[in-house]
Amino acid sequence: MTGLIGSGPSPESPAPPTIADRGRPARRRRFGTASRLALLHGLVIAVVLGIVVFQIVNSLASQLVATTTNDLSEDVKEFLNSAATRPAGQDLTTFAQRYFVTHVPPSGRVLVLLVPGDARLGSAGSAAVLDAPVLEQWVSRPPDSTVVQQVRLGGIDYGVMAAPILDGAQPVATYVVATSLAAIEAEDWQVALLAVVEAAVAVVAGVLSVYLLLRRVLRTVGRISATAQQIGSGDLERRLGDQGTDDEVGRLAATFDAMLERISGAMTAQRRLLADVSHQLRTPLTVARGHLEILGRSPAEDPIEVRQTVSLVVDELDHMRTLVERLLLLGHAMEPDFIVAEPIDLRSFLADIVEAGKVLAPRTWQLGPVPDVVILGDPSKLRGALLNLVDNAATATGPDDTIEVAAAPAGAGSLALIVEDSGPGIVPGRRAAVLARFTRLGPTDNLEGGLGLAIVRAVAEGHGGRIELGDSALGGCRVVIVLPAGRVERPLGPAATGA
Repeated sequence: MTGLIGSGPSPESPAPPTIADRGRPARRRRFGTASRLALLHGLVIAVVLGIVVFQIVNSLASQLVATTTNDLSEDVKEFLNSAATRPAGQDLTTFAQRYFVTHVPPSGRVLVLLVPGDARLGSAGSAAVLDAPVLEQWVSRPPDSTVVQQVRLGGIDYGVMAAPILDGAQPVATYVVATSLAAIEAEDWQVALLAVVEAAVAVVAGVLSVYLLLRRVLRTVGRISATAQQIGSGDLERRLGDQGTDDEVGRLAATFDAMLERISGAMTAQRRLLADVSHQLRTPLTVARGHLEILGRSPAEDPIEVRQTVSLVVDELDHMRTLVERLLLLGHAMEPDFIVAEPIDLRSFLADIVEAGKVLAPRTWQLGPVPDVVILGDPSKLRGALLNLVDNAATATGPDDTIEVAAAPAGAGSLALIVEDSGPGIVPGRRAAVLARFTRLGPTDNLEGGLGLAIVRAVAEGHGGRIELGDSALGGCRVVIVLPAGRVERPLGPAATGA
């Protein structure tokens, strides 16, 4: 992942100390966030897989034991059936001797017959089982029913099944089948080892994948932190840049860059505002100071001269007050609570604007077509903006000219508030420039330092709209404040328009 700021600090590396960190006690080094989270993830996976492996091994061991027990049960049934059908007159001991010779059990399994007071017989390889203490309990007295046990003989675990041989209802002997469990235990260990190895591979793969993923995510977080520190040091041009992905990380970086753009724009606007304020206030202050110094050096015997000087200084102070108020308004336009919206009846609102304009200058004032709608806006801000436009029109026109205030749909549900006149207009090449602060339309412009259209633009943008300049059908300039559809409370349509 690359960006405009380069390789940025890794989340595994400590950030360089800041001024706020100086003087603090040294903190012991810890694993990085990615490492700690990956280890925690690995621990959780290991615990879950350990439980799963334990259950699998136990289940397999139980199945193998059950299979072995079934095999022993089949051997017991076969012997008991054969013993029940042995030739008449053949005793049980003789039958067992021949049976053990003709029936060779699988490897690791032995057959034993216990006849109380008579014999203890076994198949080949049964010596260790014949001497087992567990058989002593059945030598003297056979069990009442089939018994299954697990015993350890000669260092080997055996599964033992003992069943009584009945003569009528009376047990007369015990038939024992024992099988070594070494193969089962070996198979259990192999399965357990294989499961543990597979689980270990899964844990390593899970930890590694999570670690790499977290490093990727936290690398962007680290870059954001580093960029924020650089911005805090005054470098407002630093950006994360395009991360090359459209996932959450890419969107986080894009959102952060967009926020930086807004912060940079706001800081730039503030610096420009301060520069403009200092520049614009310097002239009236210099003029006022100069006249006061001249008055102080000359004999103040002429009351007319004193009154003229005082009047001039007061005019300059009034100009500065108006200029400061307008600059404060522009500064307030960057704040989120600049607009306090409330419902405004558009027809009566624009009618009041026309009435207020009639006081400014003797012109032909007209209220053009106005839709019968209610808009959501800041009445004082919109009134001030429209009166600025009306004042501009009155300044740019003569007594025989016409000034019209109107409103009309502007497409997509938006609404246009229009002020146009029959004056000389504004040449197309200057229309973009006059929207900036302290730009004058001409030598007769009295917009209090060229702030009029800048304030109108700020009010329009504060309402989510825009300002447009064009040619009027009356022959002069047409200035339009376009309000978005969300500011129109009653939908616009053919039935809503009218004079």
